[in-house]
Amino acid sequence: MTGKVICAGLGPGDPDLMSVKSWRALQSAKHVAYFRKAGRTGQARTIVEGIVPSTAIEHAMEYPVTTEIHFSDPEYNRLLSQFYDQWADTLAEIAQTETVVVPCEGDPFLYGSFMHLYTRLQGRAQVEVIPGITGMSGCWTATGHPITWGDDVLTVAMATLPEDELTRRIRDTDALVVMKIGRNLPKLRRALEAAGKIDTAWLVERGTMAGERVERLSDVTGEVPYFSIVLIHGQGRRP
Repeated sequence: MTGKVICAGLGPGDPDLMSVKSWRALQSAKHVAYFRKAGRTGQARTIVEGIVPSTAIEHAMEYPVTTEIHFSDPEYNRLLSQFYDQWADTLAEIAQTETVVVPCEGDPFLYGSFMHLYTRLQGRAQVEVIPGITGMSGCWTATGHPITWGDDVLTVAMATLPEDELTRRIRDTDALVVMKIGRNLPKLRRALEAAGKIDTAWLVERGTMAGERVERLSDVTGEVPYFSIVLIHGQGRRP
């Protein structure tokens, strides 16, 4: 094999927060493959606009399903598994002779879609993963407050968890990051209230990007995007 697959971590959204290594990989790319929802440009592709050469061959990896089916439905897993199998085959074939760059938001190994390709590509192609600043890091920095102090324990949870599990996780931690909000916001609010922490929670939408929104969760009304993040800052030991 003379090519390889490079997953370039893009950081939290602001292109200026991308690593030099990812930027160089993208600027010299001959093939670029990126995830997106059908009919959308895709967040990763939007971030790298103007960086990817106009001569690069683009491969849009369109999810067959996102939130239309609940992830507990066997059909959801079947469709996504088939999707990742097919794209692993495609990328492995390209990597036999050429390099293909896969841009991914945040850090690829933190809840990233590329992980599902990474495991399928083992032994089939040379793979390089370039880490990136996480989306959550960009969001807690946007609040202007440190997320942890001293011995604070930080918990990262998904708003897709059952309500009683969310409540337990929120109650038992010092600092908190909750991802995948969207339609799960009412459930998350109830869990925060039950844990006695609703008044200390912050909501960040589009952290580090145009249209960034940072507010106390108690001041937020209406719906919020799926990729919003809710934060609770630790208040631990300090000199």
